[in-house]
Amino acid sequence: MTDLSPSITSETADDAEAIDRLHERTFGPGRYARTAYRIREDVPHRLDLSFIARIGTLMVGSIRLSPVTIGDAPALLLGPLTVEPPFRERGIGKALMDRALREAKQQGHRLVVLVGDEPYYARAGFKRIPKGVATMPGPVDPDRLLVAELVADAFDGVGGRIRPLRS
Repeated sequence: MTDLSPSITSETADDAEAIDRLHERTFGPGRYARTAYRIREDVPHRLDLSFIARIGTLMVGSIRLSPVTIGDAPALLLGPLTVEPPFRERGIGKALMDRALREAKQQGHRLVVLVGDEPYYARAGFKRIPKGVATMPGPVDPDRLLVAELVADAFDGVGGRIRPLRS
């Protein structure tokens, strides 16, 4: 019997090409016009906080975290998170999020933001940012701008423009 449970491992530089192809298949060419992608173009994702899911040797999912600020507060931008369509609805996306958020918290990070569907991401602790509290440098539906506090009350008093955090 074949084990079809996913293994979650750290992304390596050698995975970049396969992940790019995965993003192309799942998001298409229009992904580059999205505001979150444009932020990520200006700052490399953190390999130590980015993970892939495999079933056997087949890569079926990926998650990346990139350093940003919300106003003056350091945070991480989650995304892209993607799972190959035939492997969706199996908990792989949630497993990737859980691993990435756990590692981020262990490293002392306090906040993670993303643009996405609240019902999906709420399962991992994300909630909608109140309108006007945080903004992105481009068009974003404010109902899709979400935050997860990795430390209780970490978002209290935080606000402003979300932008890449360059080292």
